[in-house]
Amino acid sequence: MRPFLATCLGAACTAALALPPAPAAARPAAAPGTARARGLPGATQSLPLDALGRAAPRTSAAPRRPVVRELTTRRVRPFSLVGVVWDDASVALQGRAQVRTRARGSGTWSGWQELTNASDDAPDPGAEEARDGSAARGSTAPLWVGASDAVQLRLTLTPGTDPAKGADAASVAVRAPVVLPHGLRLELVDPGPNTSALRGEPPVSPEAAASSAANAPLAAPGATEIPAADQAAARADIAAAGEPTPNGPAYIGARPRIVTRAGWGADERLREARFVYTHAVRAAFVHHSATGNNYTCAQAPLVIRALYRFHVKSSHWRDIGYNFLIDKCGTVYEGRAGGVAKPVLGAHTLGFNNDSTGIALLGTFQKTAPPPPAVEALGRLAAWKLGLHSADPRGSTPMTSTGGNLYRKGMVVRQHVISGHRDGFKTECPGALLYADLPAIRQTAARLQGR
Repeated sequence: MRPFLATCLGAACTAALALPPAPAAARPAAAPGTARARGLPGATQSLPLDALGRAAPRTSAAPRRPVVRELTTRRVRPFSLVGVVWDDASVALQGRAQVRTRARGSGTWSGWQELTNASDDAPDPGAEEARDGSAARGSTAPLWVGASDAVQLRLTLTPGTDPAKGADAASVAVRAPVVLPHGLRLELVDPGPNTSALRGEPPVSPEAAASSAANAPLAAPGATEIPAADQAAARADIAAAGEPTPNGPAYIGARPRIVTRAGWGADERLREARFVYTHAVRAAFVHHSATGNNYTCAQAPLVIRALYRFHVKSSHWRDIGYNFLIDKCGTVYEGRAGGVAKPVLGAHTLGFNNDSTGIALLGTFQKTAPPPPAVEALGRLAAWKLGLHSADPRGSTPMTSTGGNLYRKGMVVRQHVISGHRDGFKTECPGALLYADLPAIRQTAARLQGR
């Protein structure tokens, strides 16, 4: 996602403003409408950062130096994922956001970890995406930190930038103050325990029943997984995608095993009830979740539940943004609700969500290579999903941008049928090392389709 501004080390280069630690007896209230308030597992704690305030203006003779603002140690209810959000999705957080967390049980503090600026993972401008009438928020990428019970936050900002106005540091007077985006909040997400008891929703809610029914006839109602199927059986899935079955050969890969939303324990009452579809799937955009690599395969459902809650409750999206997710062991998970075979509109590649599907590998792959099982699963999933719509993974397709920082609104761009996020938006996603694998993945997916 976007590179951060350079920081400056040493007391001479920084000015700090800290909030006092919360007393041991105090606990932040769960955000209204969270599952915890309704007695369901999982919750979101939202800590306002408005008290970090505005730095005093500098004189024109003062050098431009970074300003550090800190939220000092806060003891909180247990959480496992952390991110920062603010009110206006069109505004960028100009600088670095870092967190330290304390492991629950051992009391060990982590080192400072970066929160990647991920405002490019977002709904398209004008998309019917806002949850409960609330405008979509700007955010960093959330970071998976594991079970924790205390947190610290550090913001390193550069005087002379005004993110509220989208100003460029080079064009602003040195005396301009540092301004934080309005409504800045630290979001702490508890995904709930990792037990099989969370799979499904007994009794089944209408939302859960609708989510499950959207996967018919690929799986039975309430199924926790969609079984793998060979190429011959996968041909029948084309009708489930709403496409006519070809008279001649169907170039489609075998269907991979897919863990459903019931399988990873989605609370279907969090999301927008209705499903939104695009016309077809002509391209797949590959992402990394930027949540870090410090999770086990057994924890992957927890990471996905936390991402889901962050996207819906913190970022105000209708549902989780990605259509599919893949963990480091190669397990494929259903993302946004509406049916894995259908062209569900996602919120993953700002400017190119229409007629595409978003596939995210859980992890951060800018400097760490993606695990081979995950890369292999990506090829298998792409061969099947793109084959439902007769898309050749080796080819390219014209797509119309709805607006972004790389292509203006209305511009027709030829995109790879299997593209990286950075092909549609100026970003580091899906990480340099995963992006380097895409040419081989295109060839693998085409071979699996029988091309």
